[in-house]
Amino acid sequence: MATKKGRKISGGRYRTERKKKKSELPGKPRMVRLGKEKKKLLRRRGGRLDVVLLSTDKANVVDPKTKKARVVKIKNVLEVPSNQFLARRNILCKGAIIETEIGKARITNRPSQEGCVNAVLIS
Repeated sequence: MATKKGRKISGGRYRTERKKKKSELPGKPRMVRLGKEKKKLLRRRGGRLDVVLLSTDKANVVDPKTKKARVVKIKNVLEVPSNQFLARRNILCKGAIIETEIGKARITNRPSQEGCVNAVLIS
């Protein structure tokens, strides 16, 4: 007995998979670079606006001993544990070790999604 094309053994038909909706598509990956501060507004679902950071040269650094926060200038990206090539390109991401005016600091947030750089002083 020959089976019909596109049918299961039981006679039911195979349904094609649907395409992704625009809301299900991934966003563009944004790499925050070290440089003059540049931000962008993105419209989200429901008309909500998100501030996205494209480049910056400042960071909110907290000193764990004194529990005080300061806005300081970033000099350089020393190390990125997740990817060594990001440090060479001076890209700021979570976990990156940066050199600031007051010493080394580790970035504790995700700058590409939050619109600022928060860090904790490590030396």
